[in-house]
Amino acid sequence: MGLLTILGTLLLFLCMGFGYCKGWDYVKKTSPDHLVHYYLVMAFVRFAIVAVLVLAYIKLSGEPRAVLIQYSLMTFAMYVLMMIVTMRLRHN
Repeated sequence: MGLLTILGTLLLFLCMGFGYCKGWDYVKKTSPDHLVHYYLVMAFVRFAIVAVLVLAYIKLSGEPRAVLIQYSLMTFAMYVLMMIVTMRLRHN
């Protein structure tokens, strides 16, 4: 797992978090009654993106098993951190 892989994954999570926050602001401004629906849909979408990312990396990279486990754990930790940060930013 190289530096480019880590930076690309980090950039993806930053974009997903930024997009979530901008979408939250938009939904809150236009239709606050749908914030719960927005959260649930976006939680599913973000999880699906992360799952597809990890599965694609596992299938296409050809890395040894130890590197694949490290990447999966790193991606899961980034996902949890992104969820915590976006909830702290938008749900207080």
